[in-house]
Amino acid sequence: MTLSRSLLYDRWPRFIAHHPWRVLLGALLFLVVLGGASAASGGKFVESFTVPGTEAQQAVDLLQTRFPQRSGDAATVVIKAPAGIRTAAVRMRIDGLIARLRTLPEVVSVSSPYTAPGSISGDGTIAQIAVQYDKPADSLAKSSPVALKAWQEHASSPPSFQVEVGGQVIVAADQGGSNSAELYGVLAAIVILLLVFGSVVAVGLPIVTALAGLIAGFLSITILAAFVNLPSSTTGFAAMIGLGVGIDYALLIVTRFRQSLHAGMVVADAVAATAATAGRTVVFAGATVVVAMLGLWTVGIPLTSYLGTAAAIIVVFAVVVANTVLPAILALLGTRVDALHIPGLGAAPRADRGVGPRLARVTRRAPVPIALAATALVVAIALPFFQINLGSADAGSNPTSTTTRRAYDLLSEGFGAGYNGAIILAVAVNNPSAIPAVKALPRQLRSVANVAGVSPAIFNGDRTAATIAITAKTSPQDAATSDLIHRLRAVGPPALHGADAKIYVGGSTATILDLDNKIASRLPIFFLAVIGLGFLILMAVFRSVIIPITAALMNLLAIGASLGILVMVFQWGWLGNLVGVGKTGPVEAFLPMMLFAILFGLSMDYEVFLVSRIQEEHLHGYANSDSVDRGLSLSMRLITAAAAIMGSVFLSFAFGDQRVLKEFGIGLASAIFIDATVIRLFLIPALMHLLGEANWWFPRWLDRIVPNISIEGPREVEEQEQMAA
Repeated sequence: MTLSRSLLYDRWPRFIAHHPWRVLLGALLFLVVLGGASAASGGKFVESFTVPGTEAQQAVDLLQTRFPQRSGDAATVVIKAPAGIRTAAVRMRIDGLIARLRTLPEVVSVSSPYTAPGSISGDGTIAQIAVQYDKPADSLAKSSPVALKAWQEHASSPPSFQVEVGGQVIVAADQGGSNSAELYGVLAAIVILLLVFGSVVAVGLPIVTALAGLIAGFLSITILAAFVNLPSSTTGFAAMIGLGVGIDYALLIVTRFRQSLHAGMVVADAVAATAATAGRTVVFAGATVVVAMLGLWTVGIPLTSYLGTAAAIIVVFAVVVANTVLPAILALLGTRVDALHIPGLGAAPRADRGVGPRLARVTRRAPVPIALAATALVVAIALPFFQINLGSADAGSNPTSTTTRRAYDLLSEGFGAGYNGAIILAVAVNNPSAIPAVKALPRQLRSVANVAGVSPAIFNGDRTAATIAITAKTSPQDAATSDLIHRLRAVGPPALHGADAKIYVGGSTATILDLDNKIASRLPIFFLAVIGLGFLILMAVFRSVIIPITAALMNLLAIGASLGILVMVFQWGWLGNLVGVGKTGPVEAFLPMMLFAILFGLSMDYEVFLVSRIQEEHLHGYANSDSVDRGLSLSMRLITAAAAIMGSVFLSFAFGDQRVLKEFGIGLASAIFIDATVIRLFLIPALMHLLGEANWWFPRWLDRIVPNISIEGPREVEEQEQMAA
């Protein structure tokens, strides 16, 4: 045995078994140091993001270089006064509010609806005020949006005088409340673990260790936020992933430890055997998730790359805790892991009776009808995917409890839907002779189809740059608004033809459009890379060509069904009220690749749980169909329990406030449920029955060049467990 294998299978597991207190004290010391580093140098989470190489980003870069006063973000204050904005009493109140706005931190200018053209609605009851900041939202001090939110809450007294605030500056403060919905997911996980283990002590271990890994991951992500722009949704997203994989990995470790004890092994041997077998499986499963998440860097979008990195960090700590802290606790507990046992629960699965064997017999007797029915069901759920509208939900999709959503609705009511996503033209004036042409632009732009309004050109001090705001007649999410952006970019205003000036079409709507286009162009490459990686890994593990092919197809079915459900809920509004989806809108553009990256790793877990047990039975001399029956019977409870736990945790996030977390929660929960039930318990066994011994076909020439990856540890560990039994 090489040194590395000795360290992994013998020395390290036995060190944990014989020195558990050292391991736990070392872990505690590491956590304290990590906490100190996070407190001393941790960063903050932000809302804005960049899309390198796009025209919208070029517009931002131009303004930051030549016109920094206009490169900062603006907040839009919307006031509704049924008595009339122009009445003397209302005007006096609004003037007082404007004076107070000008004193808020980092505000450089505040417009007045009485002097800015087009700032009062046609019926005279709604007004808008532009509050310009000197920095982008992600660069502002935390106190600035907090001060703006406090100003809004003090100023508003609906229905006689309603004041709301929209824009990126207020988003973080508006959604700053904690999301306690995940507690329900943890409670559901406790109930499921109790049914699986039947022991109160055993139930607590996965919860405690998952939270330990989550805390370490959060501290590390906070440190990372000091160096990169992590979005504010990172913490919720990381909590969702961390709780799910942390509990699942601990479930596998505790299950294997209890099996070793029940087979007659002493505590030290059981801990060592668990760390050398189930621990290795956890390392393999976690590594696939980490590789898939880091693969998001190939897309070239910092937002998704950083989210993927944060998720990878969380998974790494879940794996580390499962292979250090958890075995050490098990070594201390020993046989007391089964303490506080509840009679009738936690019985070990058997291959000859129970739900698993009955399901296996049904699948064996009718593999063709079951395969066809399972495929038809998943395909039917996935069909809405072909009508998916990728984009970015704006404030109009926020809960009505937020001021950003109420500001959005008031702007739409008073001025039209297009006022919620102005198109910003950033003009580079490279020669003074082009200034007259730039000044003439607004007049020409007003005649362009679907344009509701155009602001005058605003120049910087040396007149080398200018900005023009265009308001569309349609909402930011409307396809007609995207067409307008494409038209402006493709043709350009005639007034600039021949002038030494260049226009970059930007703004939040254009940025989202560019994000969509960039993701769409990179998505096939990313999918092929992830699927190809999964194919190679499974081929090396199972020494088969057919099993990786079926696994890849199953992954595509699962992600297709998940996206189909997202379309039904968030685009079509089906059952949306149950999870607080107040308004339909597009599916976040980065969601398909994020879901695919996560589900690739999680599906790999279930594939390994099931097929490795089938392969083990086959290597022990059972025929293919008998191996499928026994493998399904013995692994069914582990797969369903793991999926139920992870699905419950994911689904709990659907009841939070942030729409993007709702999408992640529902998308992941539905995919896990479909993958672990319809696909792993019905479709995969049926296909393996139909394919017979072809499942294990592996050409000799391929066997010589593909490395052999073992996920169950060395033969001596298996023999030791058999001797104890």
